Amino acid sequence: MASASPRDNASVIESLETNGTEGAKVGSHLPDEQLKAIKRIIDSLYAHREPDGHDPSKVFHRKVNKRAMPDYYEVIKEPVALSTLKYKLQNREYGRFAEFVRDCALIPHNAQTYNRPEAGAYQDALVIRDIMERELKQLAEENIISAQDAVLPNLGEIPPASPRLAEEEEEDEDEDDEDDEEEEADESAEENGGKRKRRRGPRSQIATVKRDVAAKEDRGTDSDPRKKRGRPPRVDTPMEARIKAILKGIRKFKNDGGQIMVHQFEKLPDKTAMPEYYQEIKEPIAIELIKRKLKRKKYQSVDHFMRDIDTMFNNAQSYNQDESQIYKDAVLLQRETQQLADAEKSKPDAEYVMEEGRLPLPNGILHNGELWKVGDWIHIQNPNDVTKPIVAQIYRTWQDSEGQKWVNACWYYRPEQTVHQYEKHFYPHEVVKTGQYRDHHIDEVIDRCFVMFCTRYSRGRPRGFPKNKDVYVCDSRYNEEKHKMNKIKTWASCLPDEVRDKDYEMDLFDGPKKTKKVPTPLLHMLKEEEMETDEDPKVRWGADNAPPIMGAVHKGPRDENQSPPPEPTPSPPPQPPPPPPRQLPAATKYETPSYRRISEVDARMTNTLDRTAAPPTTYSNQSQAHNQPQIPQYNSQTASPAAIQYNQYASQSNSSYAQTQHHGPAGASYHPSQSDARYPQVPQPYRVNSAVPGPVTNPVRPHEVFRLSEQANAQIPEEIRQQYQQDEHGNVLFFTVPPVDVLQPTKEGSAMGHTARYLAEKLRRKLATKEKRTAEGLAEDSQEPQAKRTKPRRNENLEEQIQGLREEALQVLINQIQDGTEVIYRNLYGSQWEQGAKMEEAETARRQAEFRDKIAAAADLMRMKKESETISMTGTGIYLDDLDPRY
Repeated sequence: MASASPRDNASVIESLETNGTEGAKVGSHLPDEQLKAIKRIIDSLYAHREPDGHDPSKVFHRKVNKRAMPDYYEVIKEPVALSTLKYKLQNREYGRFAEFVRDCALIPHNAQTYNRPEAGAYQDALVIRDIMERELKQLAEENIISAQDAVLPNLGEIPPASPRLAEEEEEDEDEDDEDDEEEEADESAEENGGKRKRRRGPRSQIATVKRDVAAKEDRGTDSDPRKKRGRPPRVDTPMEARIKAILKGIRKFKNDGGQIMVHQFEKLPDKTAMPEYYQEIKEPIAIELIKRKLKRKKYQSVDHFMRDIDTMFNNAQSYNQDESQIYKDAVLLQRETQQLADAEKSKPDAEYVMEEGRLPLPNGILHNGELWKVGDWIHIQNPNDVTKPIVAQIYRTWQDSEGQKWVNACWYYRPEQTVHQYEKHFYPHEVVKTGQYRDHHIDEVIDRCFVMFCTRYSRGRPRGFPKNKDVYVCDSRYNEEKHKMNKIKTWASCLPDEVRDKDYEMDLFDGPKKTKKVPTPLLHMLKEEEMETDEDPKVRWGADNAPPIMGAVHKGPRDENQSPPPEPTPSPPPQPPPPPPRQLPAATKYETPSYRRISEVDARMTNTLDRTAAPPTTYSNQSQAHNQPQIPQYNSQTASPAAIQYNQYASQSNSSYAQTQHHGPAGASYHPSQSDARYPQVPQPYRVNSAVPGPVTNPVRPHEVFRLSEQANAQIPEEIRQQYQQDEHGNVLFFTVPPVDVLQPTKEGSAMGHTARYLAEKLRRKLATKEKRTAEGLAEDSQEPQAKRTKPRRNENLEEQIQGLREEALQVLINQIQDGTEVIYRNLYGSQWEQGAKMEEAETARRQAEFRDKIAAAADLMRMKKESETISMTGTGIYLDDLDPRY
């Protein structure tokens, strides 16, 4: 709504002074004196400003937009605005002065009829009405109009306000999240030296209309109550309840003009309009700031709160003249506020018990050996899906009349629990803030997690937070009614008031990590026949106190703040075709291939372990009529054991083996064995990074190793598995070639050892090293330098010192935890803290015992189940022919 410009006001004077009766309405015969009086009243309405700079006429400059607010015109049959008065004045449509007076009366009457008494438009209407009455009275005293025309007509009684919705019954401390974001942004701008944005005044008539229309729509629709946005329940301490009672009490006082006195102290003056105020007043404060401090738990006592109240009224008395109305109101309110505070402090705490017997626990809840307090990020049991616990943040902690402890937490949805546009992309581990504030018993809390704002998630992680706990990223708020996600502007507005001013330290990465967004996990749910004009799909609900089981996607238009999907990654350029293979003479079928045994290169294992031979080259002989067929390879998608292709086996022991995985035979290093005579092969001298020389008729097939699935491997008894080669997970390995000529196990049941050649080479190296040290004069250990002999002793002493310091630090930590626990019990139970501590310890011990019993019972069940499913393989043999059809 734009205010009147000087050009608009000038046009009124032009029509009065130059146009005369041009365009005048037939029958309009108001004298110029009264027309100028009307002009004076309209100007005074536009020009009036409250002491804090607020313009009460702004909401009445133009009529309410009928297209945007059709409900307004169903209630108000004669809508009038200041622009209506100006238009009728310019066009000489007022035949009598009483018609103008009636239009003036309609402006405040309509606002009072449609809005609630506490609404900003309602309060502004009272101010406008006072200005009209004052101006009309002055015109009557000047004999410009009659005394009868100076009285605003009675247009009927103001109807009572309709019952308010539950969420509207919250006071100013329950403002919308968007208002909180504006406050946080303004505070941040001030702290950084920037210019603070002008805060809006009371809600405008348009805003009030929007709210009431939305409320009526909600009452008229049968929407799912699980979608309703909520607010944390009120759990006020007796001190907070006293402060709220005082703030409510001072709103009852009115001055001689019928205005609420404290209304002048709601907001601070505008810095741009009144810079001299901030030069004279060193500690500016207003009701708005006091309520904000109350929300954020800044007050430690009623006296602490009263110091700010006294400062506010003293500022008004210091800045304003003694005879001014605001000075007189400040003196009266300061005296009455002190009396209210004394009366509230004299009442016992029992009078401030919350509904349903809720007892606030501001210091948190001690549960399972951990303290859970407001601001903690937690995982809550999800009855719809135990694999996806509810991500939430604690907003309230309290104890009910039966001694049960509860938390109220704000839910954060995962992408698959929302309804969104099918092109929407999300960060990995992303969650969205909802308007769901739900009560949960403390037993429903599973463990801790953490949610970071997107701007910090890429820079590091919370310092000291366990690495095995989940860390999520949040970027948006989610509106369940409209299925929209709105970008979060200020992260502090999403947090409980108690922790908004607190920050956490971070362990920063070396540099910002680029996190790529991924497509929605619900893309497969999009129907091919779905159109952009179709209604949004419904979510699938389950348990009442849990998020949806499954969300949905739609083909509707993208949200205004939704980024377009990322461009697909371009495919790599085509690779040039490989050169044709060399044609070499083929071996005859009577040629007996001779091979070097794999044991001959086993001794060189330490030099060749990390080297990989180049892929063997395939040679073909077109004149050969009896080529052997290609050996089939296992497919990873079949039910057969997974094949692992490797370079070499350096050590065929039970504890370790050398293994490298590849995707095909091209990347394997192959060393044939004499025992592998089933397939024709060629002589292959051992080379590094070279192709296989000599004529061959088929591609050289690499060694392969297979392992069973976890379930099949578990069916083999432990004592049997220990006799065979295993990987790091204890799975038995199966090889496509026989083992090398290793030595027999020294002990019955132990794994096979190295080859004799490897052990001989190892002994030879050890003897050569000994001879070298003897030649250098270091053959005996006694001849080693003194530093080398004393080093182990120094290390041993250092380890003892470290162990002693570790034990001392642990004892100090235990003592601090015990002292802190005692302080918590004293705060919770007062003088009976010892009894309370014993009760808590007994309850904890009982729950731990129950938990251990449950674990033991589950273990017994699993053991019995495993025994019933186990098939003993003792005394039986397993052969490669049983597992591999190629043998």
